[in-house]
Amino acid sequence: MGTTAAGAMSTRILHHTTSFTSEILSQSEIRRQIFSALRCRLLPSDQLTLKPLNLAVETLENAISATNASTQSSSLRLAQKLLVSYPETAFSSFLLSLIYSLSNQPTSSSLSLLQVFNLDPSFARSELAPALFQELFLLHFLPVLQRFNEQRLIILSSLSQNANHDADDYSMCDVSVVVPCSKSLSKMSGDQALGLKELETNYECVLDENCRVFAKYFKEVLQNSDESRSINPPELVFKLTEKGEVPDYHEDDNIKTKELGLKNGRYNPIWAERESSVEFSSSSNSKSPPFYPQRVSVNILQKQDSKTLTTPPSLISDSETESLSQDNSANSCCFESDVEIEENNRGEALLESGNSPARRQKQPIFVDATRFPHYLMADNGNPPGSGKHTPPKDFVCPITSHLFDDPVTLETGQTYERRAIQEWLDRGNSTCPITRQSLHSTQLPKTNYVLKRLIASWLEKNPGPVPHPSKNLQDVENDHHEPMVKSVIPATSPNSVISQAAMDRTTNELRQAITNLCMSEILSESEKAVLQIERFWKDMNIQPGILAMLSNPPVINGFVEILFNSVDLQVLKATIFLLCELGSRDETVIHTLTRVDSDVERIVALFKEGLEEAVVLIYLLRPSITGLVEMDVVESLLAVIKGKDEDSIKMCLKPKTASVFLLRQLLLSNEENVASSIIDMIVSSKVIVDIVGSLEAEWEVERNAALSILRRCIQQDGKCRNTVADKAQLAPVLENFMATSDEDRFEMIYFVYELVKLNRRTFNEQILTITRDEGAFSTMHALLVYLQTAPQDQCPIVAGLLLQLDLLVEPRKMSMYREEAIDTLISCLRNSEFPAAQIAAAETIVSLQGRFTTSGKPLARPFLLKRAGLEKNYRKLMRMEQLHSNPGDFDDISEEEKAADAWERKMAFVLVSHEFGLIFEALAEGLKSKSAELWSACFVAATWLVYMLGVIPDTGIRGAARVCLLKHFISTFKSSKDIEDRTLSLLSFKSFIHDPEGLRDLTSYMKQILKGLRELRKSSQLAFEIMKLLSEEQDCSADLWNHKELVQLDSAENGEVLSIVSFKDKFFSGHTDGTIKVWAGTGSTLHLVQEIREHTKAITSLFILQNGERLYSGSLDKTARVSAFMLLLDFFHSRTKLIDFVCNEQVWSIGNEVIHCVQVHDMKDQVHNLVVANSISCFIPQGAGVKVHAWNGQSKVLNQNKYVKCLALDHGRLYCGCHDNSIQELDLASGTLSSIQSGSRKLLGKAHPIHALLIHNGLIYSASTPLDGVAVKIWSSTNYNMVGSLPTTSEVRCMTISSDLIYLGCKGGIVEVWDLKKQTRIEILQTGTNGKVLCMSLDPNEEVLVTGTSEGRIQAWGWS
Repeated sequence: MGTTAAGAMSTRILHHTTSFTSEILSQSEIRRQIFSALRCRLLPSDQLTLKPLNLAVETLENAISATNASTQSSSLRLAQKLLVSYPETAFSSFLLSLIYSLSNQPTSSSLSLLQVFNLDPSFARSELAPALFQELFLLHFLPVLQRFNEQRLIILSSLSQNANHDADDYSMCDVSVVVPCSKSLSKMSGDQALGLKELETNYECVLDENCRVFAKYFKEVLQNSDESRSINPPELVFKLTEKGEVPDYHEDDNIKTKELGLKNGRYNPIWAERESSVEFSSSSNSKSPPFYPQRVSVNILQKQDSKTLTTPPSLISDSETESLSQDNSANSCCFESDVEIEENNRGEALLESGNSPARRQKQPIFVDATRFPHYLMADNGNPPGSGKHTPPKDFVCPITSHLFDDPVTLETGQTYERRAIQEWLDRGNSTCPITRQSLHSTQLPKTNYVLKRLIASWLEKNPGPVPHPSKNLQDVENDHHEPMVKSVIPATSPNSVISQAAMDRTTNELRQAITNLCMSEILSESEKAVLQIERFWKDMNIQPGILAMLSNPPVINGFVEILFNSVDLQVLKATIFLLCELGSRDETVIHTLTRVDSDVERIVALFKEGLEEAVVLIYLLRPSITGLVEMDVVESLLAVIKGKDEDSIKMCLKPKTASVFLLRQLLLSNEENVASSIIDMIVSSKVIVDIVGSLEAEWEVERNAALSILRRCIQQDGKCRNTVADKAQLAPVLENFMATSDEDRFEMIYFVYELVKLNRRTFNEQILTITRDEGAFSTMHALLVYLQTAPQDQCPIVAGLLLQLDLLVEPRKMSMYREEAIDTLISCLRNSEFPAAQIAAAETIVSLQGRFTTSGKPLARPFLLKRAGLEKNYRKLMRMEQLHSNPGDFDDISEEEKAADAWERKMAFVLVSHEFGLIFEALAEGLKSKSAELWSACFVAATWLVYMLGVIPDTGIRGAARVCLLKHFISTFKSSKDIEDRTLSLLSFKSFIHDPEGLRDLTSYMKQILKGLRELRKSSQLAFEIMKLLSEEQDCSADLWNHKELVQLDSAENGEVLSIVSFKDKFFSGHTDGTIKVWAGTGSTLHLVQEIREHTKAITSLFILQNGERLYSGSLDKTARVSAFMLLLDFFHSRTKLIDFVCNEQVWSIGNEVIHCVQVHDMKDQVHNLVVANSISCFIPQGAGVKVHAWNGQSKVLNQNKYVKCLALDHGRLYCGCHDNSIQELDLASGTLSSIQSGSRKLLGKAHPIHALLIHNGLIYSASTPLDGVAVKIWSSTNYNMVGSLPTTSEVRCMTISSDLIYLGCKGGIVEVWDLKKQTRIEILQTGTNGKVLCMSLDPNEEVLVTGTSEGRIQAWGWS
């Protein structure tokens, strides 16, 4: 082929294929018919993997209907991904062709379409694209047509002379048929018919082979776009290599075709009963009806006039059929309809020539003459929009010849009516009636809902005189009109023998009853008329004329009068029944009833008085939501739902069903308080279980309504969630997921999403497993397809459920469902144009943690607070949970915790691993929002995921999380007044701090968080741990423990400050002139509250017991005095001076508090250092030893060989620091003396006494002069071994210890601050004098240090 010719051929191919795909894409009905036909042609092995093809179809339809370009592109990519991995079939190639066409890839689209002609040429040329076949292929096949026409003429030439056929009797318009139009098979001998059939079979096979050859040729032309090589047209195939040989994948079909004598391999089990050698009967004038409904050609049906149409097809004589056939052929340009006539005649002859005993004994497999009598199967197909009422052949059962009511698709790919195929199997057959393949299982599969939906769609566009028996009510809308309800009147059998006279007599009686109803002024006569009309209605088949007569306004008004005046329950029920039946058929009845408000009010009143059948009529009246609310019928609706239907009369709609519809409509009210009060009534009246039962209802719309009610109940009162989960059967709900509307689909998704918020993790996973596995289609694929086009506010919920279903197994390296779900959540979270979707996405992420209360509230926040150390709220919540839970719910709590932990780890892993922590960026954007609700949800979600980074395997995501979120956590910790928010921020810090880079980053924010850490370290163990970790970091320890001077006070007039102690927010100082001063204040303020001078000489010691009840002071005036609170002063001795220290808010204000001595003890010696226990005190006297003084006056001296400098008392053991630098331990109970450190003899040098002793956490801290380079030594109180030291060179005079630091008061007027754990010096505080720091004390919060010096100065230090 030349270059120019090849280019022209390529352009021509692209033009015709593009036109074809464009036409298909523009007509949805044609697409549905083609998809249905392609499904039926799949091989049995392909039927097992049909789900991806169905999902690709759904995705393609979504892309076609999508208005957003990005949504369409995403759907196309998803569909293409599904098909590329699917084995190549005609179905998948055709779908790819449409996808490429939508993606503007015309060449790829054409190649995929030509591949259909290669894979299934018979279907492609005869059903899929006959016009394309004629335009592209047929002009190359003319020699083949001519040769087979010549062979056909040779066979026909042997017919008798009365045939009178000539060359014009046939046409080449339909290349799939070679039988003459004007002859029927009944006019031929058996040999001639078989000859024609064999010729037709060979002709079909040759055409198929040529289609394959030229399809490959056209593909090569398209692929040679650069015209780099010359491509010549292939040679035609005129005959097969061996007679009857065909390609392998059609071999079995042709064998069956040859055996059965049927065109294109079509087989009907009713013809398979005969032997293959049965001869055709020439006599076909029998008038007896056949056993099975007969197939009638579309053209015959169109040619019949009204009189002929009323005659059953089985009663049309052969001569009439032949006449009609000839009339039809005169106006037709093709043979196909005539061949159908001949085959119908032959089938009729076979059925009617049943004179043998064997034939008479045969019974029909399935006979239902009353089903769809006007919908006869069209073998030729039915183009959409033609206005014909003949259904497509794929909608008709090959056994019953009627429209499918309950179609089931066997493993062989063939579809049958359930009742028919079940009877076939019940007869002992174990093969497919059409393919004759053995069935692996005789258990019938689930209903083919896709085909059922297609049939329903066709019936809507082609309404016939008989309604579809399986048609459901449509969904209930707010104020939109409702569909009419199907009739329950029994259809009169065609074989019934009812005399016309009896019918006329009954009709006259009906007329008389109507007259009495409307005209009689006697109530009893009108009531009797109602009962007569009811009997007539139930017993007879209502004709349109009678229906119109009963629907007249005067008659309806007569019924209403009965409702107002009758008190007979039977009459009232009959009246309601008749009005419901009439209203379900005739819209004018509803208009008549709603024209007068009082009529509606009366119907409602009857319902509320107990006439439950009236609810059906109320539903048919289609009241508005406002009207329903004003009716106040909720209690009555609940009573009907809770009751049983056994006693109710058979109506067009069950009262319970109507009640469910109305209840759902009420819950759609825009007034929140109305819907909320209704839900409270539903829950309190315990109707939940009865509504759950409606999930298994016959009608899909009732199931959807019940599901909507339950979802709203669960959302408002989550405690009923367990009841619903325990009783609900999800299988009936999920069966129709693909066939229902988008609104109902989302309702199903939302229901399951809310249902899996149980407080038992194992139960949630069971429900998720059922959801994933039930239904005719893959739930996950269906959710994925729906997610592509779902509204923005629905996306988070759909994505959340899809992600949970995907996580039922261990996370895989790649999951299309997971990736799409997480992408959707992140997209919603970042889309500020839809704030509701943002909040829903954040809350969805929080709920994915997997722990819930009994009411379905996420436990993520309380559980995180528990992990952070704030367990109070969590424990309180758990106690409440146990109170509201059933006994036994917490029996297996350990297993539930394990399941919850495993789920949490899996979920956190997939969320943080997606796109290298992309979710952290989205959460960071949410934390910038001004919406408190969004901020709170994002904060909890971020805290949870950051915390889980320390639990799950390290995937290198911590850096991304830290970059995105650390600043937000720092800001929250610094500025938030909520202790819980600050604690959650600490939990995040803990995750970051274990990473070296995270610790370094956190150190850079040290100054911003230090104050908060110090405030929380007492109440939060987590804050203490973080401070400890930060203190170990070399770069931040100095910043962590920095101090600044808060206040400095001069008390030089009172002499040296010898002792300081603290209690709550008060400091007490003792001076050398015998004065005790009380100081109050926090922060930079420290003011004098009271000054007491009870002692006459210097106060050497102040001591407060741990319970804080009493203040003890020891002095050189040989007394010890006790000060106490007033409420504790009713038991002292008579020599005690009573004073008080009132403990309330006014006590600590200046001028309103006083402190007086309440007890004076004569110590008989100067008190140099005083320590106090509950019943005794120990002090250092003027001479050697330690004096132990009991409060009852007894005393004794211990350790008389040592001059003691300082004391420390701990748990009955008295530790003494001596002038000779020795340390002893005295057991006060036994008097045992132990030496901790031996002293050194003083010869000519200075003494080195122990100036201070402290006991802290089982260690003994001693302070002295740096004689050996170490001024502070640390000893174990158990074995007296030295365990540490502080190598300070200063002479230490006093000490105090906090949780983290050691403060040393030194001789040169300085205070050294040392790290308690590292034992390293952190800071030196300068008092500004050269005197000695004699005493110091920390406030209870360890935030303020107060020192006293030998120069009479008091200074306060705090954190910088």
